[in-house]
Amino acid sequence: MSKPPRKQRDVDGILLFDKPLGISSNAALQQVRHLFAAKKAGHAGSLDPLASGLLPICFGQATKVCGRLLNSSKSYLVTVQLGATTPSLDSETPVSETSAVPALGDVEIDTLLATFLGEQEQVPPMHSALKHQGERLYDMARRGESIERAARRIVIDRIHRTDYVDHRLSFEVRCSKGTYVRSLAADIAAKIGTLGYVSALRRLAVDPFDGRPMYDMDRLDTLLAEGMMPALDALLLPADAAFADLGDTHLGAMSEQGLLKGQIVSALTPAPSGQLRAYAPGGRFLGLVEGQADGRVKPMRLFVGL
Repeated sequence: MSKPPRKQRDVDGILLFDKPLGISSNAALQQVRHLFAAKKAGHAGSLDPLASGLLPICFGQATKVCGRLLNSSKSYLVTVQLGATTPSLDSETPVSETSAVPALGDVEIDTLLATFLGEQEQVPPMHSALKHQGERLYDMARRGESIERAARRIVIDRIHRTDYVDHRLSFEVRCSKGTYVRSLAADIAAKIGTLGYVSALRRLAVDPFDGRPMYDMDRLDTLLAEGMMPALDALLLPADAAFADLGDTHLGAMSEQGLLKGQIVSALTPAPSGQLRAYAPGGRFLGLVEGQADGRVKPMRLFVGL
């Protein structure tokens, strides 16, 4: 006899999930959502089935932070197989061309990687989710088609070698939104004087969660099997953790009610200009507000209701 479906519940917060290899981000989302029995959930930034690592999963009101996380910088551990390439620039497709690899020393590699620091133009790969005339580029690429793609401006904040053996170069990189690691790997290989494709990829961090622990499916399954739903919920970060870089402002009870009605209200102390986190008496996170010239605050994106 099959088990009856679990009753879905309201869950709010952000889980730093360690996605395993071999499943899509959406499949991972659905598995985690089922474990938490959450009514509403979304993920912030897809990882290919061939990539592992941090996939922020947002529940309930915290789904409103997904856009911010999509636009944040991210860190990866990348392994590039030099001397060959594939149409997809990763191991999803078979090797299509090979090339000799020049002799390289650690100093040469480190010097070369350093040239990729800072702002630069990057051409997105054909195997990407970008659209051309309403069609995904990867669908066109799978038919053997190719079109000219406009370069995009990206920023590499940090890049350093972690290993180089048997023509496999591993490095860590912290990069801006919109960076295609596969294209970066191919560009590094080209600068070395050879071909290259990504043979392994792991996302290490998503700003502003650098250094925070991730939780894999085994950990979640264990807590659920032990009937420890409160312990499972305790793994969630509050929604305001995604805005740790912003200042804050605190409201009195009357101002809280006015803010939730969409009104411009006074803070307990004059608020500085710019985007701020707003808190009610007792510390409840209300959402994002904008400080006005007169010290009051205007609602921008609220995370709770009346």
